[in-house]
Amino acid sequence: MRAGVALLLTLVLPLAGCAQAEVPQPFGPEQATGTLSAETLAALDAALADGMALAGASGAIAGVWVPWAGRWLASPGTLGTRADPETGRAVGGGALTTDMGFRIGTQTTAMTCTVLLRLAEEQRVGLDDPVSTYLTRQPGIEGITLRQLCQHTSGLGQPELDAQFVSNPTRRWPALELVSAGLGTARVGPPGRLWSRSDAGVQLLGMALAEATGQDWADLYQRYLFDPLGLRETSYPDARELAVPGPHPHGWTAAVDGAGRADCARMLDVTRLSPSVAGVAGGVVSTLADLKTWSQALAAGTLLQPDTVNEQWATVAQGGKPFWQRQGLGAEQLGPMRGAGGEIPGYLSASLTDPETGLTVVVMVNDSSAGADFALDLAMRLAAIATQAATADGQVAPRLALPWTADDAAAMMRVNAACPAGTVENPMVPAG
Repeated sequence: MRAGVALLLTLVLPLAGCAQAEVPQPFGPEQATGTLSAETLAALDAALADGMALAGASGAIAGVWVPWAGRWLASPGTLGTRADPETGRAVGGGALTTDMGFRIGTQTTAMTCTVLLRLAEEQRVGLDDPVSTYLTRQPGIEGITLRQLCQHTSGLGQPELDAQFVSNPTRRWPALELVSAGLGTARVGPPGRLWSRSDAGVQLLGMALAEATGQDWADLYQRYLFDPLGLRETSYPDARELAVPGPHPHGWTAAVDGAGRADCARMLDVTRLSPSVAGVAGGVVSTLADLKTWSQALAAGTLLQPDTVNEQWATVAQGGKPFWQRQGLGAEQLGPMRGAGGEIPGYLSASLTDPETGLTVVVMVNDSSAGADFALDLAMRLAAIATQAATADGQVAPRLALPWTADDAAAMMRVNAACPAGTVENPMVPAG
């Protein structure tokens, strides 16, 4: 077992008898004090500025924690409280801070699937139980298992609802309506055969587990994740709660035309949004510090028993993705790092952690036009820069080889960008 994983899994034992027990912190290797070198800071600042420009965002919040070198926290730009009359872009509202809240979007799926794994440990459900065991009157779900919904191998499609979401963001969407839209979309294949992302499938999982437990999801997240990890600034708002709790940047997105394409001439402020547009696939709100804790716990399996960790990270190939980018239960394995990108109208985010070294990256931009893959590309770019950070006094740099470089990730950002506002020069730390 990798050393970092072994260390982190020792923290699981107190949880066996009480799902609400808080996990001792901090997780993983001791963090070097102080900031990173000037050269690394310049490269990270430039990469984040480039990410903001390519996303068309007015602001960003980001953090990189390098246990052998130091850390970097940044919150450039503005809150984006209004549109510029000439460009339509978000501007104004003052400065962001690194403790502000934001919607984490489809990073929520990893939380939902971790709840599934914890319920499986308690033998309240089985990973390979048919969904029909719990939703006995739901047609169209024959042969689909709980595991497949988390691994995106259920065969369910991804309905095109973005235009409806962004044109009427405050509407409350019943989970059954979103699930029905997914069930009504053409299947990508029989259950268990092919990987294809389906947020509707995650919503279906949410319905099944609510039925199995008799509990609502705000309580499930609190009991199995938020309380044990001490995530004080993380919540799952009710469908009627349209505002992001506490201070936060405004969230923007391009309007979507009839063909599902971003209309960059019409930028929309969708800060006031019903979390029901994403539900248990994307409705959680968090902060930079809480997402760091969550990312490290997810990567190392801190909340789970060792056999269950193995279940979560028994990955499958993602069609069209590099061989080193694979799908676990609710999150992705990218080389040695684990995490996910997240999107919901108004916000993009991503988190990545290497469970052995503790290297962690969290990033958010307040324009969702480019999608979750763009956010993950940006996180990968920051991670690649961080691996080249100079070692702090008294620290020993680990051998951490990523299968991508900062230049590779920058190129993918340009492929996935939508409605860019421009780019900036980017002094890169050389790849190793």
